[in-house]
Formats: sequence, C-alpha cells, structure tokens
Amino acid sequence: MSRHVISVLVNNKPGVLTRIAGLFARRGFNIDSLAVGETQDPAVSLMTIVVTANSATLEQINKQLNKLIDVIKIVDITDVPSVLRELMLVKVSATPANRSEISQIVNIFRAKIVDVAPTALTIEITGDESKLTAFLQMLIPYGIIELARTGTIALVRSNAK
Repeated sequence: MSRHVISVLVNNKPGVLTRIAGLFARRGFNIDSLAVGETQDPAVSLMTIVVTANSATLEQINKQLNKLIDVIKIVDITDVPSVLRELMLVKVSATPANRSEISQIVNIFRAKIVDVAPTALTIEITGDESKLTAFLQMLIPYGIIELARTGTIALVRSNAK
C-alpha cells in the first residue's frame, strides 16, 4: 500500500462532490485528503484526492471514477513532477516570555503570525506535508491549542510531460 495523489477534473455542478465521496464510501476506499476548487474555467473544478492504496485498489478507483458522468479527466500524479501544497492554521499557547522563541520558529519556516491574543498566537503556514509536520514538531513543546489543515492541492510542473 502506498500513498497516491489523484488529480480529477470535474464539471462544477451541485452534487458532484457527494457522488465522488459516496463512490469511495460504497467501495470501502478511504480518502486521506480531499481538496476541491474552481479552475480558471468556472464550469470546471479540480479535485485533489490523496488515497493510500495498492495498485489493484487504485485501478478500481480509476475505473469507478471514469464511470461518473461529471468526471472529465483523472490523472495519478504521484510519480509525476508536481507542486504539492497544504495550508495549515495552528493556534499555539504563547506567553510574553516565549513569544520571541515562537516568532523565530515562525520565521525559519517562512510562516506568518495571523492573530495575536493574550495567551495564544495563530500561525499560518503553507508547504508540503513534511514541512508542516516538522513545523508542528517544533511547536508541540509550547502547547498546540487548535489545528486546521486544508489537505493537499497539487499541480503538475510545467516542464513535466
């Protein structure tokens, strides 16, 4: 079993997300991450689906997705040169004594403090999964209060074929 990033172009219509998520649920396939948004064409959306699957399961996923009317194109970009990013917001405990330490970590990771409260900082960071995981590991000693992640979004690199 390995992690796969699947890029799915779909018609931007009501119910498409429900049908795709339902397909995964009915077949017993787990979605690790799902991000959806309009493309440059408002009539088309791009879904980035991350799944952990073996080759047989991945083939089954592709076959099932291809049967759906609103699916335009499916590409497994796992082994294709791509840019993958996630957005994470993390609220961390902060005291006057440790704010500068936390700020240094934020700067090292090229993150941004987006909210300041008397006992907490809310930080925004983008990057690949390993960068976000490393950032979280650095913040754990301060106390993570709350966390939200978008899931992976991806585009194939321009020079990739």
